Amino acid sequence: MSQRTAATTPKPITRSQITKLIPKRPRDSHKGLFGTVAVIGGKRGMLGAPLMAARAALKLGAGCVHVGLLDDNAPGVDVLQPELMLHRASDVLNLPGITVLAVGCGMGIDLAAHKLLYDALQNSAALVLDADALNILALRPDFRALLASRQAATVLTPHPGEAARLLACDIADVQANRHSAAQELRKRFHGSVILKGADSVCVTRDAKLFINTTGNSGMSAAGMGDVLTGMVAAFIAQGLNANDALLLAVHLHGAAGDALAEQQAKIGMTATEVTDWARWLFNQWAALA
Repeated sequence: MSQRTAATTPKPITRSQITKLIPKRPRDSHKGLFGTVAVIGGKRGMLGAPLMAARAALKLGAGCVHVGLLDDNAPGVDVLQPELMLHRASDVLNLPGITVLAVGCGMGIDLAAHKLLYDALQNSAALVLDADALNILALRPDFRALLASRQAATVLTPHPGEAARLLACDIADVQANRHSAAQELRKRFHGSVILKGADSVCVTRDAKLFINTTGNSGMSAAGMGDVLTGMVAAFIAQGLNANDALLLAVHLHGAAGDALAEQQAKIGMTATEVTDWARWLFNQWAALA
């Protein structure tokens, strides 16, 4: 990490802070008030990733959720979550009324994925970037320049390996300087950042540094990042700014994992189970807000 950003002491994300962020729902509400999420990803063999993100967005309150899949043989309906609207990935960016795009889950890094990310970076919707979207950014300085110039809200959700690729350094460097790494990502790309891991580090677009202490080792399982991406997108769709959405999502995501570990099991927990526990907790907190 050249020209490393100096770290400051992070503030812990607190439950009282988070519950104040939960938006109120009027009695006469309708789906149009809660935004439209579009999830883009799912190359052949990786369809589960965008579907987990999309299900999380739906179950955490987004009004409508579209899924754009790269696999030409992808199904036309998610039989376990038929409320989702499935499309070819190339068609999703042309849909009207998209509030937030979540891009990268199981997307791959081939030419088609590059084209989708290029188009998404120029879209006026809010953007949540995860997984292969971040890996493509690490390969493309022109895309990184596009990202840094965006005016619309952007959230980056790297794990340490993805952060290292974006910063052109070793994973060990990121892990040894997690606060500095997250701040450097925010500085370079002008977005809000979640550096995932034990005690995830969050940096808002206005450079405020937070640390999240919810979560446990049982969450070291495939799909957890996809669920988090969907949760961030859901909260942006419902009207939260990107900074508040990332703080609420990361804290709730970890708290759901903690509740699942306490009530059922830590070893062997799955990302889809965390989604359901997150929905339950979110409703409990909303009733108290």
